[in-house]
Amino acid sequence: MKKIILFSLVLFGLLSIGGCSSSKNDYKIQDGMIVFNEPARAKGQQSVLRLAVDPIPVVRVGFVGLGMRGSEAVRRYTYLEGVEIAAICDKETANVEKVKTFLAEHNLPEPAVYTGEEGYKQLCEDADLDLVYICTDWEMHVPIALCAMEHGHHAAVEVPAATSIEECWQLVDMAERTQRHCMMLENCCYDFFEMATLNMAQKGLFGTLVHAEGAYIHDLRSLQFNQENGYVDMWRLKYNTDHTGNPYATHGLGPVSQILNIHRGDKMDYLVSVSSDQFGMTEYATQKFGKDSELAKTPYALGDMNTTIIRTHKGRTILIQHDITSPRPYNRHHLISGTKGFAQKYPVQSLAFEPNAHAALSPEQLDSVLTLYEHPITKQIGEIARKVGGHGGMDFIMDYRLIYCLHNGLPLDEDVYDAAEWSCIGELSETSVRHKGMPVAIPDFTRGDWEKTDGFHHAMSLAHP
Repeated sequence: MKKIILFSLVLFGLLSIGGCSSSKNDYKIQDGMIVFNEPARAKGQQSVLRLAVDPIPVVRVGFVGLGMRGSEAVRRYTYLEGVEIAAICDKETANVEKVKTFLAEHNLPEPAVYTGEEGYKQLCEDADLDLVYICTDWEMHVPIALCAMEHGHHAAVEVPAATSIEECWQLVDMAERTQRHCMMLENCCYDFFEMATLNMAQKGLFGTLVHAEGAYIHDLRSLQFNQENGYVDMWRLKYNTDHTGNPYATHGLGPVSQILNIHRGDKMDYLVSVSSDQFGMTEYATQKFGKDSELAKTPYALGDMNTTIIRTHKGRTILIQHDITSPRPYNRHHLISGTKGFAQKYPVQSLAFEPNAHAALSPEQLDSVLTLYEHPITKQIGEIARKVGGHGGMDFIMDYRLIYCLHNGLPLDEDVYDAAEWSCIGELSETSVRHKGMPVAIPDFTRGDWEKTDGFHHAMSLAHP
């Protein structure tokens, strides 16, 4: 018995020193920092930085996942030219029938239909597609995206693209091996204010960029605990029962990463992350279902508020927060601070510039500057985007840009390295939280190529500006 106890203690000690993870890519502790394994690029794989493929005049799209997000994406795609909705798939037959009826009512051709838990496999194998558009629960994102690319299709996948470091590497490796696009559908990169601040930063209005902030502060209790009309099978609540840290960093991180030229001249180096305890979900479940209900007694792992701080290779810092439990107004932060100016979207839009940066611009001055520096893309299609909608129009701009780049054989605005970098914060922040805020190195998914592109830019066709 003593030998068994001794062996257990030794094993525990080895795990504490060497580290263990939900990923198969085990980490180690090196120089006071947790470092995940970074596998070398396999023979035959090539980088997909600035990947461009042959132009696709008519993009044939297959949609997988036709719930809240997927059915809305299908609706938006009916407004895009040069697109054919060729296939639809959902594990629930009722969702498929609703979308079929919608397309028929708009006099559009009937798509190929796939159903069941693994209907996506048949869609990828059988359908004549250029793009697979994935709007399922998080844990199915990677299997479907991998299947799509393996069968020669480009993949567009909802956020987060992956939930573990291992999955991030799987997406990167498959994209490099197949030379297919894998775009994470981070719509907040296309918000009107975010794109205006990107334009301002690229024109030097903020000077040298020093610090940025992003967040996802959005009270989702009513959806998480809605067994009828919330997340199917309450999948998001189940995920948050097991995981802490920041599982949904991309809305805040994506726009500031583009502004900071992440993997296009700079890279995220390491992070530290801490979470509050969990209070709000238990209180909500108790009030709604009673103190003796299973939902009230469940020990949820996700802290109410997570704060993660990232330092980049070039010495800039990024603060990212996550809170989907507290009763407070929606907030993505989106804050940019440089040596000459400042921008903030929430809670009140404001800009400030040298030499009078102690005070924000007046409302009239703010409107004038935002008009002057409106991004060329939103200036071009902003009117129709607002009409089509989708989070104020940014969803439509995202879809428009994806199809525009495929039509013209251009690199996408968001590549597979973005998908991996922005999604990996989930497991990395959880690892830091579980190690009492210990620094965690952020993997270089470009494998050393992060300096080969001189800044972030939207690719534009000379023939179609």
